[in-house]
Amino acid sequence: MTASGLKKIRLNLARTKEHPMGSAHHGYEFLAPLDAVGRIDPERWRKLRDKCRVRRFWGGEVEDVGHLVHRPGGSWAFRYDLAGDEDDEAGYRFGAHLFGVGEYVSIRDEDGVLLPFVVVTVVDA
Repeated sequence: MTASGLKKIRLNLARTKEHPMGSAHHGYEFLAPLDAVGRIDPERWRKLRDKCRVRRFWGGEVEDVGHLVHRPGGSWAFRYDLAGDEDDEAGYRFGAHLFGVGEYVSIRDEDGVLLPFVVVTVVDA
């Protein structure tokens, strides 16, 4: 584990109707502390929350930069607007998912659409 205790995780869009082969041009890179099996560690996140950043890249759109947040009730989300005017992008059952290369996760975007993503890299931050 690195001194920061964070992993840099890259998620690429998996197969969808609009992208039948998936897309390396649509996804997220984020920093998070992972436990020994690869789940997000909420206790370590509390200590490192300011460093748990996310970058959303989406084709030709301007990239969004924000934070990984642990919401009331235990769910995880990406928040780009700390003032709270914009909706978060919620990770579906992120607390239970393993973040290992080849694993699939889902994220509900700001429009409420649930999209599949594949973990393509997990490296020390």
